[in-house]
Amino acid sequence: MNDGIVRTAGRVLDLFQGARLTPTQRRIAQTLVEHAAKAAYLSAAEVAELAGVSQPSVTRFAMALGHAGYPALRRELRALTEDAPGEPAEQNAMQRAVQGETEHLRRVGEQLHELSGVRRAASLLIESRPLPVLGLRAAAPLAAYFGYFAAKVFPGVRVLDGGGTSLLDRLDQARADGAGAMLAIVLPRYPRESVEAVREAKAAGMSVVVITDSAVSPVAEFADVTLPAAVGTQLVFDLHTGPMTMAMVLLQAMCDAAPEPVQRRLEEFEATAARRNVFLA
Repeated sequence: MNDGIVRTAGRVLDLFQGARLTPTQRRIAQTLVEHAAKAAYLSAAEVAELAGVSQPSVTRFAMALGHAGYPALRRELRALTEDAPGEPAEQNAMQRAVQGETEHLRRVGEQLHELSGVRRAASLLIESRPLPVLGLRAAAPLAAYFGYFAAKVFPGVRVLDGGGTSLLDRLDQARADGAGAMLAIVLPRYPRESVEAVREAKAAGMSVVVITDSAVSPVAEFADVTLPAAVGTQLVFDLHTGPMTMAMVLLQAMCDAAPEPVQRRLEEFEATAARRNVFLA
């Protein structure tokens, strides 16, 4: 996927941010993102065929976004396509991949112009003792990264990074110990166990904050707050610069929401690290 298509896909995806979509509507939205380069020129019937849904579903989808019908949505898609910036000249594949991450970070920055979602997520998570942090497969390193720093300032952080039959047991134990919320990091290709764990957490009465790649991710329908951040797809394996940035922004918002205990725990950690001579610098 070249930079121009990445930017166009990002603009199309922005149309759906914050919308509460049904599973069928999310499938339509994902189809439009995947076919961003030609989405503005597809008929409702063609979109329906690509998404594997009925044509009336496409019309209802457009209306759910506030349009009178699909033609009005297509006009907006066409305007986005026509306004998309041109291709930078002469970049190799590695440069294009990095440039794509730059575009993803720009979009995260634009989302953060409005902080209500991040602040609401932070307020839900800081009240949970313990705080389970779910991240399986590709998301496991990111869950561990978040958990490493979060544990310095918030007690009871539990990283759930292993699937299998014990995953739901560990989630049940966290709930029994008082957990009222969970952070779930769910990235493509969306592990089935991650979605099931989020569904179980909601059924148990827990609040769920999700960091995922888009507002139309399969896990978004179960989240109290969804914090989308696109992944890079131009290399053999995905780049997770955007989700990692979003995770650390969320942690900052949590720290901002509880400044006094956070500062006290940081000072205690620094004193302990100095006494034990943990770091060289």
